[in-house]
Amino acid sequence: MDHDLIDDVVHEPSREFVESTNVYEFMETYGVDDYDELIERTTTDRGDGESGVEWFWDELVDYLGIDFYEPYDGIREDSDGPQFSEWYPGGEINIAHNVLDRHADLEAETRNKVATIWEGEDGEVREVTYHELHRGSNRVANALEERGIGTGDTVGLYMPMVPEVVSILYGCFKVGAIAVPIFSGFGVEATATRIEDSECSVLFTGDGFYRRGSPITLKDAADEAIEEAGHVEHTIVFDRLGASDDGSEVDVPWTGRDEWWADAVKSQDDDYETKSLPSDQESMLLYSSGTTGKPKGIVHTHAGVQMQCGKELHFGFDVKPADRFFWVSDIGWMMGPWTLIGNHTFGGTVFMYEGAPDYPGPDRFWEMIDRHSITQFGISPTAIRALRKHGDELLEGHDLSSLRVLGSTGEPWDPESWQWFYENVGRGEAPIVNISGGTEICGCFLMPMPTQPLKPCTLGGPGLGMDIDVVDHSGESIKEDNERGFLVARDSCPSMTKSLWSGDERYIREYWSTFEDMWDHGDWAQKDAEGFWFLHGRADDALNVAGRKVGPAEIEGVLIDHDAVNQAAAVGVPDDTTGTAVVAYVILEDGEGESDGLKDELRARIGEEHGKPFRPREILFVEEFPKTQSGKIIRRAIEAAYTGEDLGDLSSLENPESLEALEEAR
Repeated sequence: MDHDLIDDVVHEPSREFVESTNVYEFMETYGVDDYDELIERTTTDRGDGESGVEWFWDELVDYLGIDFYEPYDGIREDSDGPQFSEWYPGGEINIAHNVLDRHADLEAETRNKVATIWEGEDGEVREVTYHELHRGSNRVANALEERGIGTGDTVGLYMPMVPEVVSILYGCFKVGAIAVPIFSGFGVEATATRIEDSECSVLFTGDGFYRRGSPITLKDAADEAIEEAGHVEHTIVFDRLGASDDGSEVDVPWTGRDEWWADAVKSQDDDYETKSLPSDQESMLLYSSGTTGKPKGIVHTHAGVQMQCGKELHFGFDVKPADRFFWVSDIGWMMGPWTLIGNHTFGGTVFMYEGAPDYPGPDRFWEMIDRHSITQFGISPTAIRALRKHGDELLEGHDLSSLRVLGSTGEPWDPESWQWFYENVGRGEAPIVNISGGTEICGCFLMPMPTQPLKPCTLGGPGLGMDIDVVDHSGESIKEDNERGFLVARDSCPSMTKSLWSGDERYIREYWSTFEDMWDHGDWAQKDAEGFWFLHGRADDALNVAGRKVGPAEIEGVLIDHDAVNQAAAVGVPDDTTGTAVVAYVILEDGEGESDGLKDELRARIGEEHGKPFRPREILFVEEFPKTQSGKIIRRAIEAAYTGEDLGDLSSLENPESLEALEEAR
């Protein structure tokens, strides 16, 4: 990896831009001079007995204008330790009131403002105002209550990305139901796992959706999953492909539990009084993607998610009233609800897209950013690497000057792709707010502020109100610059999962058992001499060769630097001499040929960068890697394919056929 690319500050925001930001206004209000003081003020004890974390999360309620139906008695109750903190105890709130009801009020300026702009893959565009979204969500709430759904009941959302997913999510919040978003790209097994675990009696789904110009059916997969999992008594089917028409070419299976959306929801009264709920009432059950074994059911609350999403969109992404926010995601991933709740808290406009990023051409995103004047655009590094290889000329003819802030999450960057995104999409002006946290907190542990200078690939530093550290194996803070360690949270935050759906035992084991009273996030992190934070992949993916550790992303970065290499994945396999040996799988650029000479060259490069012990035992060429639908490479599947071990739960795998190719390459 070219370390010059990571060592240099390449983004310096102008004074004018800094002073225009929401975070600058907050700092001015509270007399905070710089970022370091801001993090200290919002995370550390101030010496007068008051916790900085508690001061910040209390102050934020009024500062962001979050409405509680009933005021809370205290900021948090944590007598059982940070593992079981109860935030805003005694208070009553509902996300749906904050993101929707108050914006649709007769007196509200936002009543007829556009809440969502949706574009189908076929080019159809629909705009939904707050008033319309409010009526739609009320109808969903009434439909749910008619089917016996009340506070604490689970409701599945196995939906295509259509505007109606928003009214379903908010309708669940209104009645106090727990929304269970399930990614529309999941197959039967992954969907059944989530239905079975959550025990939802109502499932919203669709006849299907469009992908690369072809209709993809969803209802049949939903039926098979229900058959496998049980529990579902009512399936409400949204008609995206026209299957409800008698003359439709799309045929969907039908059972006694099925109802069309038009009959079940559209016929309902559009008036509903949103329930006032305890702060810690469950709002969503989000499942981790399962890259580390069986998917975990992560339990979120109304107050926690509301505060975290609102904070991050307001400060980290500098959301303004006239903005149009687009994050490439699905309602089934954390970033879907995060985008909606965070923007709609402030009466903002969210852009949603149904289809493939490269249909009808690989400039689809650039064309939509231009046409809809998108101001914030978030995407995964994996997706940018794929789009970058189509060439800079695809950006020509598309005006991207509306973009103010770029975003990314999902995996570590390589410097070249980060730089390409910054210079070509952001025009060397828009900061890349590269974030990392997870489904477990419906938000970010690390997040640069848009006011900060940036180095390629950096995550800036801790998010506001997030007491984050890098520690060694004994749990001691790492003092040396650039030394690797484990990313931990030394304190809880309001949106931290209150436990796992399967119970406290796995929750404690997964997150709190490594270090005393510290959340171990499982990521490999470092801080450099100038205070920039970087991540290097999962700590449990770390390659321990002859007692020396390096993250897979380090090896992969060296390989990707080579002109012939498009993507790379490094895994550790058992070795009699060194304990672990490195094996690297490589996807070549179009037109590049496989050769022993290229393998030798790549091995030599890694030896030069990281030392001889890290030279891969083998370099294998493949066409694709096993990935989750959100673009994360499942390295344990690659490792198991190489060693012949049991692959474990792969329900989140988008492309199972890739495993056969890995085994053949071996």
